[in-house]
Amino acid sequence: TLFRSYYTVAHLLQGGNVNGQGPSPIGIWPDQMNKEVWDFVFFKDAPFPKTRIPREKLEKLKEEFEFWYPVDLRASGKDLVPNHLSYYLYNHVAMWPDDSGKWPRAVRANGHLLLNSEKMSKSTGNFLTLNQAIRKFSADGMRLALADAGDTVEDANFVEAMADAGILRLYTWVEWVKEMLANWDSLRSGTATTFNDRVFASEMNLGIVKTEQNYEKMMYKEALKTGFFEFQAAKDKYRELAIEGMHRDLVLQFIETQTLLLAPICPHLCEHIWMLLRKPDSIMKAAWPVAGPVDEVLMLSSQYLMETAHELRLRLKAYMAPAKGKKAADKTPPKRPSHCTIYVAKNYPPWQHTALSTLHKHYQANEGLLPDNKIIATELNALPELKKYMKRVMPFVAMVKENLEKKGPRVLDLVLEFDEQAVLMENIVYLTSSLELDEIEVKSTSEADDKIKEDCCPGKPFSVFRTEPGVSLFLVNPQVSNGHFSARVEIRQGDSRDTIVRRLMKMDRGIKDLSRVKLMRYDDPVLGPRRVPVLGKENLGKTVVSEKATFHIDLNEKKVHVADNGLKVEVGDTLAYLIH
Repeated sequence: TLFRSYYTVAHLLQGGNVNGQGPSPIGIWPDQMNKEVWDFVFFKDAPFPKTRIPREKLEKLKEEFEFWYPVDLRASGKDLVPNHLSYYLYNHVAMWPDDSGKWPRAVRANGHLLLNSEKMSKSTGNFLTLNQAIRKFSADGMRLALADAGDTVEDANFVEAMADAGILRLYTWVEWVKEMLANWDSLRSGTATTFNDRVFASEMNLGIVKTEQNYEKMMYKEALKTGFFEFQAAKDKYRELAIEGMHRDLVLQFIETQTLLLAPICPHLCEHIWMLLRKPDSIMKAAWPVAGPVDEVLMLSSQYLMETAHELRLRLKAYMAPAKGKKAADKTPPKRPSHCTIYVAKNYPPWQHTALSTLHKHYQANEGLLPDNKIIATELNALPELKKYMKRVMPFVAMVKENLEKKGPRVLDLVLEFDEQAVLMENIVYLTSSLELDEIEVKSTSEADDKIKEDCCPGKPFSVFRTEPGVSLFLVNPQVSNGHFSARVEIRQGDSRDTIVRRLMKMDRGIKDLSRVKLMRYDDPVLGPRRVPVLGKENLGKTVVSEKATFHIDLNEKKVHVADNGLKVEVGDTLAYLIH
């Protein structure tokens, strides 16, 4: 178990000849390396031996040993822990009892390797050699799959389907990099200061910190999780939330950082991406990325945004669900809502505030533990202000205890660390678009009725959907051969030009940019729509609707008027739009 000490000087004794039969580069013969000579090499205080070997040659051997020893890491299988690896430690202590600097610094035992969740066996055919695996999955694909197979002494599981999926992920990643570099000028420039810009930058910094920690612990599955899978998820979330477009500086930072984080596992592919970035040197010469500040409160507010958006989709689905049971036949299916009001609370309802305060007191007194539910129930039941709420108090306590295990002590805070209303308002365009609504209002519970106040608490907004009445108009596109056709759109009281265009964009997915759409009304609302448009003169007989225009509806007469530049006119049953 001490043979690694020999490796430190083997190159001087036998050169590049593995079986040791070649000449020594420094002219030492095997029979000259007796016990006294080895003692001089391995022990600092050993006397110089009686030998024909020149002193400078033995000093060279000693210098090499002192430079390379001790072993930084001894890696082996878990089956060797009871015998070989244990004696490996014992023998080093026995050899150097007073010099702990020669003892191994770390020993890592790994589990066995399963193939597709089964033990590898030639007799059953469940077998794959390294050469076969590399030909099938490539070197980097194999390294990715092995890193993802598992850490620690648990048996790693190499699953071929997962290896295929990993290669597809790598291919998708490279293609996305190429796409970003090809469309570089279309990415947003200027200062990267929006809510989602700051969240994305913070998430990248956190990814660097976590991945570095996992690599240092040799937890490669976790490093792959934080440095690739979660890193890619952060990019995907940023792309979804950044309605205004991704910022080019952050995209470049992401590509560079992602490439560096993945390089220890997939060096060949990362070298290729490094070349696509036109870096002057190899990625092997690049420095590890330096993490900037991590704003935990900002990331917490982003998590709140995603959870709120998910909850709103569930509530919208429930709102649209047809009635069940006996009343289903008598009830018409609900119309899709056009508006939503989200109520947010700065404080918990009084009974929840009292219950949380009690839990927080116990949590601090018991060093992060909560007592049994019976003890909590007895204490809360003795409080007169909770008497009429006891049926709701204990389910609330159970929910808080469950969230405490998942999210930590923050769930016991009586107020949030961020402004809910500000977060929702800053992302109102994303929420409106993702829910396919016309408008979302965000209000405080101080403007709500008592029932909403009871059901709303910090971090858990309450939503009310409704359908505003409207008058249906045709929106026609007079341009030739552009793939944009007529659409029937609801016009509602107080609509602006942009509101109507966004409603049109939901129906015509070919329209990507709101600023490229010109909305117009006919000067003659009766005959105008009946005239054949003149090629190249699509504006003829029409007036542009400005950004400041406001639409008004008369539900009884089914008429629409537009107030624009101090003039209020009827628009008839048709509007026109052009795409620039």
